[in-house]
Amino acid sequence: MSFTTLGLNEAILRAVKEEGYTTPTPIQKQAIPVILEGRDILAGAQTGTGKTAGFTLPLLQRLGETAPENRKKRVRALILTPTRELAAQVHESVRTYGKHLPFRSTVIYGGVGINPQIQTLRKGVDIVIATPGRLLDLIGQKALSLAHVEFLILDEADRMLDMGFIHDIKKILALLPKKRQNMLFSATFSNEIKRLADGLLDKPVLIEVARRNTASEQVEQTVHPVDKKRKPALLTHLISENDWRQVLVFTRTKHGANRLSTHLEKAGISSAAIHGNKSQNARTKALAAFKDGNVRVLVATDIAARGIDIDQLPHVVNYELPNVPEDYVHRIGRTGRAGNEGEAVSLVCVDEDALLRNIEKLIKRTIPKKTVNGFIPDPSIEPEPIRQRGGGRKRTPLGEGKPRGANGSRRSGSRGRSQNKPAETSHSNRNHRGR
Repeated sequence: MSFTTLGLNEAILRAVKEEGYTTPTPIQKQAIPVILEGRDILAGAQTGTGKTAGFTLPLLQRLGETAPENRKKRVRALILTPTRELAAQVHESVRTYGKHLPFRSTVIYGGVGINPQIQTLRKGVDIVIATPGRLLDLIGQKALSLAHVEFLILDEADRMLDMGFIHDIKKILALLPKKRQNMLFSATFSNEIKRLADGLLDKPVLIEVARRNTASEQVEQTVHPVDKKRKPALLTHLISENDWRQVLVFTRTKHGANRLSTHLEKAGISSAAIHGNKSQNARTKALAAFKDGNVRVLVATDIAARGIDIDQLPHVVNYELPNVPEDYVHRIGRTGRAGNEGEAVSLVCVDEDALLRNIEKLIKRTIPKKTVNGFIPDPSIEPEPIRQRGGGRKRTPLGEGKPRGANGSRRSGSRGRSQNKPAETSHSNRNHRGR
């Protein structure tokens, strides 16, 4: 099957061809015709499956088919994403595939100045790609209206719920017209996602390109048992001995990411850390250096890594296992993409045995364990509990800390959010949240 058989128009097919694509991925084969029919969809797709083009291509065509007689620019399509990085990635896809079409788009997220975003919106745009907090800020300043939105896409909806955006999403939904086409994409289907879908979608078509809550079968998964204090040395050993050139490493906390990155640098391995405390500019530069091969190891927290899009990333390392089993699926979904094989390695100490069992239960398989010579764990070490920080929601990844106020103080009360600071938020106060 080729893209020409999916019902896409010539302008879009031209853009696809110019990008060098000829054969659609499974999610694109299933989603594009359904969206072109005007149906709502609930799509279960892991990262790296081509889902962004799966909704971008038919959305651009639908916009042309339903063009209003009044040509005044107004927001007709809204794409919500959980993080700045993912929003930027989706916007790039919209621009790439829509370059032969007359539609204008913009991306809005926190961590950068709000005034340029206001000026762009005042000129008029058809498509807005946004993170929830900054979108609500701009609506509050009357910089845009959602009264004419015809198409709503929630991308990586499970991550938005994990990050505590459910209340913001509900506020946004209340501002949309009742009649619209809705598309919800999620890597996992939790009960929360099902409840959101029930209230949002109208007779949706269910599309799944992988078994629910399973890890990509293109990824070779391995566990290396090791004592907690020896993890830095083992990671350094694995990278050096195997000559890994591009490695994404996950830690639980921001401070842990910084410490590990510093350790690797001292060992002569170029490294950078990205997390919620880093400025957007710093994160963008670090990611660009990693993609270009100038930085060998990128150390990231779960929230900061969301939206990283590298087609042929060969190695993902769980330096620390996530507290939430579904996050393991998200993490290793960074590799083994677009038909390429990948490797996911987990460094597991005795403290994390219960977390590993939960992950294996979720993915319905036992991950092979291989000890590394010189790093065999000391059997006399007793497990210690992994401290739950901040008392946040059970499903929220730990370690990102509570949001800070504009003066740097910790805010009390989550106002309906998780205890974690969303990746789109750089500073916050009651009247202007700066997202």
